[in-house]
This record gives sequence, C-alpha cells and structure tokens, in this order.
Amino acid sequence: MAGVPLLFVIIIVAIYLISSIKILAEYERGVIFRLGRLLPEAKGPGLILVFAPIDRIVRISLRVDTIEVPPQDVITRDNVTVKVNAVIYFRVVEPRLAVTEVSNFLYASSQLAQTTLRSCLGEVELDDLLSKRDELNVRLQSILDEHTSPWGVKITLVSVKQVDLPEQMIRAIGRQAEAEREKRAKIIHAEGEYTASEKLAMAAEVIQKQPAAIQLRYLQTLVEIGTEKNTTIVFPLPIDILSLVGKFLGNLTNEAGQSKS
Repeated sequence: MAGVPLLFVIIIVAIYLISSIKILAEYERGVIFRLGRLLPEAKGPGLILVFAPIDRIVRISLRVDTIEVPPQDVITRDNVTVKVNAVIYFRVVEPRLAVTEVSNFLYASSQLAQTTLRSCLGEVELDDLLSKRDELNVRLQSILDEHTSPWGVKITLVSVKQVDLPEQMIRAIGRQAEAEREKRAKIIHAEGEYTASEKLAMAAEVIQKQPAAIQLRYLQTLVEIGTEKNTTIVFPLPIDILSLVGKFLGNLTNEAGQSKS
C-alpha cells in the first residue's frame, strides 16, 4: 500500500516535467521571468524547460513583420491637404527589450508610425511628396528606427504607398503638365527655326560664291515636283533672265529720274 502514494507522486512529477518542456521554433525566442525577475538571456531555439509557476515565458518572433499605416490626413508645407498611407517593415532584434521596455511593441510602433508620417510629410511641399518618395522613405525609416531602437525593434523599410489628391488639385496638376509640354514644344520649335536659319545663311553664302548652285537647286526642285501626281504645269525660267530683267528695269528707272531732273 505504501507503494501506491509513491507511484502517484512519480506520475505527478513526470507530468510536471513533461508540461515544463517547451519547444521554440528557429525564428522564436523565449523571454523567461523567474519569480518575476528577468533572466539575463532569452532562451531558444529548440527544447527548453519552463518550470511553472516559478517561471513565466513570453514568446517573441524574430521574423520580419509589417505594419500598414491607415490613410492619414496630411497638410503639406504649401497648404495642400492629402491622404497618405504607408507600410512599415520591422523585426525584433532584442527580445528582452521588446518585452520589458514597452507593453505592446506592435501597437506602439503603429502609433509612432502614424504620428511620424503626419509630422514628417507635413514639412515638405506637394511636389517633393510626389517626386522624392525615396528620400522621404529613408528619412521616415531613420526617424522611426531612432525611436524604436530602445524597444529592441529594428525598422528595416518604410514605403509610402499612395498619395490621394483632391479632385481640383489633380486638374490643376494636369493643366500644369500640359503647360510644361507646350513650353517645351515651343522651345524645341524655336531652336529648330534658329538652326534652320543658320543653315540657310550658310547655303546663301555658298550660292553667292557659286551662282551655278542656284540653277542646280532649281532643277532639283523641278524633279521633286515632277515625281508627285499632280496637274501643276511648271515653266522653267532661267535665273539669268530675271537678273537681266532686273538690271534693265533698274536702268530705265535711273534714266527716268535723270530726265525729270
């Protein structure tokens, strides 16, 4: 009969030891509190012993996690109201700090991300918010990482996902882009006219030195007209004749002026 209580005690001790066995995955660490005091090192991965109720374990995952920041109303530096949302990638690098320094590091990081997003993006103008997202992402990451490092949390990436603009602002940006395109088109057209005028001036100098060049150009123009399907009738007129007519008319004008005098 004395062996029955002993067997009962052995069974209880065996069940207690079996229940004290905990298995942590490769990405998990166990923060152990023994009689309310934090042990110097986090346990895991693998098999560990947690002797309840003396010990209490808090499991912490070391994998990269995400926080989706809901759309925030942001007033930019040039007084434009926009809605901006973002996503935060982070991981726990020090499990003991993540348990002891903050009550809920996930909730705290989320609230910090929202306030930082509003304050940081409120310091830039709308054009910078739309065109310099990479720089803003790096700045947000630096600010958040500075504040979460005492909690044992590392911010690995911050990405501004979407910027929702008011309808009237979208129309204004569209008009601005159209005006910019028209400006570039006019500048390109003016540069083309300037280049063409330079080339025409060079061609005029060559023709002035070689008068026969104008005849060749005239014949080339006739060939181009003749290749097209049209009913245009062209009467070639040598340029020399025009020159002679011009000189003759000039002489008649001079003689008429002399006779009147």
